[in-house]
Amino acid sequence: MDTTHRTAPSPLRDDSEKAFTTTKLIVKAYGALSAGVLITVVVRALTGHTVTSFMWGRSIGVLASAAVAYWLTVLAARGKRWAYVRLRIVSVVVPVAVIAVDVIPGTLPVWFIALHTICALTLAATAFVVNGSGLRAAFPKTR
Repeated sequence: MDTTHRTAPSPLRDDSEKAFTTTKLIVKAYGALSAGVLITVVVRALTGHTVTSFMWGRSIGVLASAAVAYWLTVLAARGKRWAYVRLRIVSVVVPVAVIAVDVIPGTLPVWFIALHTICALTLAATAFVVNGSGLRAAFPKTR
């Protein structure tokens, strides 16, 4: 009786798999930092500090974007081109959007802006990995 596990061969090369391993790690860090921001908002609210509904919404939205980014990363690592294309877009657009909205004057406290900026820069790091020539070659355009 053969008890070894056999997995389907990966559609991606080893260097692409390494790139997705790195991307998953970065996106997990983004998720953990995003969760930390939400936890900070919860703790501040519970201890009587001022927390606006905008802060709640931003914190939950950024955490949700981490979940979407991870989902796209997993699917792209399985060879889904559509997920890879969306991940490339998300890795560039979301960090810019997070920082742009957070720095609207007078909207958010400095501590919140600083935490979200760290989150955004973490996700931005994935843009360098997923937009690199190695992964782009692994997902050629099909027309």
